[in-house]
Amino acid sequence: MKHAAVIILFLFALPAFAQLKGKVTAKNGEPVAFASITVEGTYTGTSANQNGQYSFAVAKGKQTLIVRSIGYKTKEVAVTVSGASQNQNITLDPENYQLKELVIDQGNPANTIIANAIQNRTANAEKTALYEADFYSRGVVTLKDLPKKILGQEIGDLGASVDSSGNGILYLSETVSKIKYERPGKINERVIASKVSGEAGEFSYNNADAADFDFYANYLPFEVSVISPIAYNAFDYYTYALESTFTDAGGQTINKIKVMPKRENQASLDGYIYIVEGTGEISAAELGIAGSAIKQPLLDRINIRQTFGYNAKEELWSKNVQVIDFHIGLLGVESDGTFSYVYSNYNFKPGFNKNWFSPEIQYFEPESNKKAAAYWNTIRPIPLTAQERNDYFRKEKLEELRSTKAYQDSTDRQRNRFKWTSIPVGYTYHNTAENWEASYTGIIRRLSFNTVQAYAFAPGFYYTKFHPNNTYTTIGTDLNYGFAEKRFRATGTISHKFNNFSKRIVTLTGGSSIEQFNPENPINKIVNSISSLFFKDNYMKLFDNNFVRIKYEEEVLNGIKLFGSFEYTRKKSLFNNTNFSTLKDLYDPYLSNNPLLPEDHDAPAFLKHNMLKTSVATRINFGQTYRTRPDGRETISNDKYPSLYLKYEKGFAASINDYNFDHLSTRVTYDLAMGDVGELGVNLRAGKFFNSKNIAFTDYRHFNGNQTYVGKSERYLNVFNLLPYYTHSTNDQYFEAHLEHNFKGYLTNSIPVLEKLNYYLVAGYHFLAIPEQKPYMETTIGLDNVGWGKFRLLRIDYIHSINGNSRSKNGVILGLTFIDFLE
Repeated sequence: MKHAAVIILFLFALPAFAQLKGKVTAKNGEPVAFASITVEGTYTGTSANQNGQYSFAVAKGKQTLIVRSIGYKTKEVAVTVSGASQNQNITLDPENYQLKELVIDQGNPANTIIANAIQNRTANAEKTALYEADFYSRGVVTLKDLPKKILGQEIGDLGASVDSSGNGILYLSETVSKIKYERPGKINERVIASKVSGEAGEFSYNNADAADFDFYANYLPFEVSVISPIAYNAFDYYTYALESTFTDAGGQTINKIKVMPKRENQASLDGYIYIVEGTGEISAAELGIAGSAIKQPLLDRINIRQTFGYNAKEELWSKNVQVIDFHIGLLGVESDGTFSYVYSNYNFKPGFNKNWFSPEIQYFEPESNKKAAAYWNTIRPIPLTAQERNDYFRKEKLEELRSTKAYQDSTDRQRNRFKWTSIPVGYTYHNTAENWEASYTGIIRRLSFNTVQAYAFAPGFYYTKFHPNNTYTTIGTDLNYGFAEKRFRATGTISHKFNNFSKRIVTLTGGSSIEQFNPENPINKIVNSISSLFFKDNYMKLFDNNFVRIKYEEEVLNGIKLFGSFEYTRKKSLFNNTNFSTLKDLYDPYLSNNPLLPEDHDAPAFLKHNMLKTSVATRINFGQTYRTRPDGRETISNDKYPSLYLKYEKGFAASINDYNFDHLSTRVTYDLAMGDVGELGVNLRAGKFFNSKNIAFTDYRHFNGNQTYVGKSERYLNVFNLLPYYTHSTNDQYFEAHLEHNFKGYLTNSIPVLEKLNYYLVAGYHFLAIPEQKPYMETTIGLDNVGWGKFRLLRIDYIHSINGNSRSKNGVILGLTFIDFLE
């Protein structure tokens, strides 16, 4: 009944409005892309598409349209709206204004205008700091000249996204929302309609939060903070030139300012910003930045274009249209993306209640993806292009075809072909109709060498059944065989995800495995294999574990996640079974597999035993927000606050009484964005063992050292780069601290040679304290973002360490930020 009443009211309201549509062109007939069209004295408006076409509902009667576009004169168009639908084409004149004659001793007039904008920046931001509005977004990603093969692999048509020439739309989606906003950054978005081309059951990932590019703020939030052209310190980063001055509709004098970065590769924009004379408000912006400057090397460039409308009654400039476009080019693949946003029907005096904002920043109405084409044709503020209409049509028909079992079986037969390379590198079998897949990880991917097993391979076999609402059940086994040890091991796993909101997952695992003493596995298998085979350095120390374990995890409240485990374990020491090395003397032995006595090849690291273990842990992400979709919840961490971890672990009922223990630990991590100065990462961890004087070495707290001089992560916030792996392991209390500041170009972009290379200076400090030893400390300085062109996969650091006995050590770490993907 409620829905019927809404429909009746909607039908009665229709006669008061008409659909006004047309095309915005330049004098030469070329379309004006993404021109802003608003009704004078209101916040009702729309945007033209990339072909200049526009369409929106306008109240009947005499109206004045205000048409704005960067590079053209603002135009007022008087129109009498009648009938159900009406055409109104609009022609804009180019912006070819001349500067007024300047007095030489006034200096650069652009600097005066920008200084005024900076001075009034906060006051101008406050004018539109609180509002509710209608919001529309569209995202389009296209491919151009896609090659048939990339690195020898056939690409295909990517689900009918490209035609035979390799051109087409890879992604197309739209949303219609109601948003409430309070600066800075508080948002509440309710999605009324959502549409994804070729995916009728899916929901768009477009959102208003991602579109919040505010030039009144000091920084724009990219991977590297980008300085606004009117930030408080903008003159340190930009030079400006006044290109023209003109009078906008309503008598406002507008200054077109060219924005130019002072240095290459720094996180600053280039382009144009339009500043209102006197008030210093922004009336438009067309600014961009290279992807390499924001640590996104795959992006050639990203551009942000904003057009503001002026409401004379309320004396406000408000953002009407925003367009973000980018270009990606890699390995012969060229891709363009355009995300366009329309803000309309503002209410800047909404009488907000403080309870209107909550951690939920976006909510999708349950039937938002079920809107009919007739609804979209009426509500859509930016008309579709012919290519977009064709994409919706083709993919809708294809989706119907894809839902048939015959089509799914045919597709599966094509991708399920077993090749000779499947044995070494792996294979996955898909059954789309029944929604399951089975996979085999391959031999090469898990082939390694260690002194206990010599060469070992560890293939895995997994079956996953996918259920509705993004849940799943996985059953699998990991096998392991060591040739020198002549021992076969196997573990089995069954895991079930119950829902996609609290994301409750329960996993049962059991079997026989070979494991590192440090459960965080600090020694990469590939690095250890190379160290052993070529340099006879066997850093990896292993033990045998027979176990049955059940694990649980769930986000019980927003930002609060619980973890729990219970297991039976039987552990046994292992010994070296090979002395083989490719380059070193075969008669020169490896160190033993006992991390406590590396020269003793007969003494076990611990006695064989069994015990029960249980643990309870929580992770608290303060300030976490989330998006609620009908098919699940997406959480978003808040960089303004730290994350806190608490854990209690207990070992009991051991076959050796001294091996029972209690262990309490806590950890705090924090990434502090510091604007143009970079980002500070912090990781603090402390813990205490109880009743643990003689526990097994496997249950000690081990610290992530590194003796290979190879780094394997982008950041070193959980590793001591020159600390031997097990020299500081403890069964008592401990405290460790890792601090690392990545300047992200703040200093290096001022140094002539490094400015060209676009390397980032990184400095760090690491501290470890345990009883009966003096603290271990490291200071580090290095360069991140090292590489060539789009491939920035390296990092180089110089480390100075001071051990507890005041001995110092120096070394250079080569960071291979991709190496973890190879395990």
